[in-house]
Order: sequence, then C-alpha cells, then structure tokens
Amino acid sequence: MDLNTIWFLLIGVLMFAYAALDGFDLGVGVMHLFARSEEQRRTNMAAVGPVWDGNEVWLLTAGGALFAAFPIVYATTFSGFYLAFMLLLFALIFRAVSMEFRIQVDGVLWQRFWDLAFGLGSLVPALLFGVAVGNVLRGLPIDADGSLNVPFVELLNPYALLVGVLSLVMLLMQGAIYLASRTEGDLCRWAARWANGAWFAFVVVWIVSTIATFFTAPYLFEGILSKPLFWIVILSMLAGIVAVPLALRSQEYVWALLGSTMCIAALIGLMGVSMYPRMVPSSLDLANSLTIHNASSTPRTHTVMLIIALMGLPLVIAYTVFVYKVFMGKIDLNREHY
Repeated sequence: MDLNTIWFLLIGVLMFAYAALDGFDLGVGVMHLFARSEEQRRTNMAAVGPVWDGNEVWLLTAGGALFAAFPIVYATTFSGFYLAFMLLLFALIFRAVSMEFRIQVDGVLWQRFWDLAFGLGSLVPALLFGVAVGNVLRGLPIDADGSLNVPFVELLNPYALLVGVLSLVMLLMQGAIYLASRTEGDLCRWAARWANGAWFAFVVVWIVSTIATFFTAPYLFEGILSKPLFWIVILSMLAGIVAVPLALRSQEYVWALLGSTMCIAALIGLMGVSMYPRMVPSSLDLANSLTIHNASSTPRTHTVMLIIALMGLPLVIAYTVFVYKVFMGKIDLNREHY
C-alpha cells in the first residue's frame, strides 16, 4: 500500500466521519421544518446546538486533506462545482447563524424566520452533497488537459438528483434516530416514526439508485465481484439495513444509530471500492480521469501530512468523544437551551 492509497483511504474516513456526525445535524434540521410545537423546535435546536460546530471540523479537515494530498482534484472539482459550493456554503452559514440568532429576540415572526433558515440550511446541504457525489460517479467532462467546464444546470441531471435524494433520506434517517435517542415521550415517538419512514425510503432509493448506476456508470461494476473488500462492505450495508428497523422496534435507539452509521460507512466504502484508483472519472474518456497517481502531491508532502495526521487526528477524536460524553443523555429543556 503506497502513500497515495493511504491518503485515498484517509480522505474516505474523514468523509465518513463528517457524514455520520454532521449528518444527524442535517437530518434533525430537515425534520425541524415539520415540527409542530415550540417544544419540538427548541428540542431540535438543543439536540444539535452543543455539537454541530465540532462535527463540521471533519468537513474542514477533509477539504484540507484533499487540497494537500490531491491538489489537482481539489482545484478541478471546486472550480467545476463553484456555484454549487457557494450555495452549499451559504446554506451552512445560514444554518449556523440561525441557531445563535433565534433566541436573541422573543418574537414569533423572528423565531419562525430563523426556524425556516435552520431547516432550509440543513435541507440544501443534505441534497447538494448527494448531487455532487452523483455527478462524480456519473463522470465529469474532463478533457485531455485536465480542464473542466460544466454549467450549474447540467449538474442537476436526473441521476445526480436521484443520488441527492438518497443522501437526503440517509441523513434524515440518521438525524431522526439520533433525535429519538435524545428525547422521551411524544417527541421520542415522533422522531421514531420519522426514522422508520426514512429507513424505508432509504432502502427503496438505494435499490433504485444502484440499478440506475449500473446503466449510467457501468465502469464502476467492472471486476467489482472479484474484490474481497466489496463483499465486506456490502455485507456491512445489509447488516446495517437489517439492524435499524429491529432496533427501532425494540426502542434500542443507540443500536439503531449504529446500524444507520454502518449504512453511511458502507455507502462511502462502496463508492471508494468501485472508483479506486480513480477519484474524478471523465465522462469524455476514462483515460482523462483524475486518479490517486496523476493528481497527487509529492511523496514528501504525503509523508509530512501523514505525520501531522497521526498527531492531530487522535486529538480531534479525543475532543469529539469528550464533547459527546458531556452532552450525552436525554435533553432537559431549560432557559439555557435554544
């Protein structure tokens, strides 16, 4: 295993950490659009308020790692998705601001505006992340010079939107289970119903998107059955899919959250196994694709980064564990909460 492959795996791990952790923040935010009472709205905010900013550290870390390890991939995708990423950042900023501004004025119109901002600021990223992944899987029009020029409207093609919906229901499932694990009574039952519905939608959309992928990007399936890692990942996916409804039925929400997290890890794993060693396939000619070899930094850069990662990641993980340990348990609304 060379340094290029190690960093391919590490970036995948960082993407998984962000999707699993900030994923439930986004899922709770989407549910916030359908909250029926002020108690529900305050509970939603209180569930993610203490942890959302720490969760987004993983997104920043993944972006920084991509920039340093595979700068050509970073430059090409960010320039090609420029408008989409600006919309994504705008939504994430609005979501963050909404949680801080909502409690500053005790007025119905003021609070409803920021409730809407919180909900839409969660819905848009949950959808756009999947749209971006769908376009990468489908292939981007990268020419022989490595240039990419794709209008924003073309990014909203049917296949990418389908993967966007898959991302949305997956994160909604994660958020609903997390909220059920943090609440009691009617709020817990409300979140559990959302979790069951999101799980069913996730399974259906995953099957449909897998079939669509076979016809849209058949190169992803070439030799896939001969890869042992594929079978490990697909069995993990099936285990997670089975575990979620069983755990929800027995009200074991921590186990349900673990099953949902396994589904997220398996989806990212399937994408990595099927694409390796490509990182950004070219729809014009697969020979023009950006890979872990032709788009990477120098070996010295990878080595220095690996040393820094081995020192820094344990600190981030320890901080994350500490924060969740402090704020674990059921939510008890009081005047200090959102």
